[in-house]
Amino acid sequence: MHVDLGCGLHKHDHFWGIDRIDAPGVDCVCDINDGIPLPDNTVEFVMISRSLPYVTDLFAVMADVYRICYHKAIVCILAPYAHHFRHMSNPNLKHKFDEYTPRYFTKSFAQPSGCTFCPPVPDYLVNDVPFDFRLVRMELFYEPPYSTSLYEQDELDMLQYVQPNLVSEIMYHFVVVKKELPPDEWQQLCKQTYMEPIWAPALRRQLEPVEIVEASEIVDSPLPAPLPAPLPPKEPSKPAKKAPSQAKKKSRAKKS
Repeated sequence: MHVDLGCGLHKHDHFWGIDRIDAPGVDCVCDINDGIPLPDNTVEFVMISRSLPYVTDLFAVMADVYRICYHKAIVCILAPYAHHFRHMSNPNLKHKFDEYTPRYFTKSFAQPSGCTFCPPVPDYLVNDVPFDFRLVRMELFYEPPYSTSLYEQDELDMLQYVQPNLVSEIMYHFVVVKKELPPDEWQQLCKQTYMEPIWAPALRRQLEPVEIVEASEIVDSPLPAPLPAPLPPKEPSKPAKKAPSQAKKKSRAKKS
């Protein structure tokens, strides 16, 4: 059985949708804060997309998720990243999710290879949790322009410690452990591909190479011939003196 907790209007195909608001596609209307109305050990996959930050008691809800899942079931969680200003200022988000979170969901944490690193936490912060969700995959979703191939992964890892608003959301895949799980079997689970929220492809980094034109590749086009310089303005010509008329010549002769 596949269950979508807090499915809203976007229930995943072939999932049994649970939401506290009755909407098209919702199969069971209930508040998961009051418990999930399913029998023990009956669920193979649980999708929890963008709903866990709003629950009242996170550990109580996760304990109920653990109850309904059977051994080696997969739980996928998509949540707002704790250190983004947009999420930090949202008063409706009651719980924060980041790279430290998986360490609080188990007493036997192990770092999956090829996965985003989960920093260690002091021993006194580790709770005696009533469940065992072991991380098999974790992925960060970046804000533009960090979601493009302009930045290498090691650059993003470094920027994450100094640059706010770098990561927008975070996604985890956990395996439910109710019996002994040999390390080699857990490692095989870490290498598998799992179902994910419908939003994930759009959030994922666009790793197609970005074409960058080098200066040496720019071909200079011939410049147009310069326009001829304008000619200086001509000085106005002085009017030619008129020859004295015959009448004026006669009058001058009489005077003389």
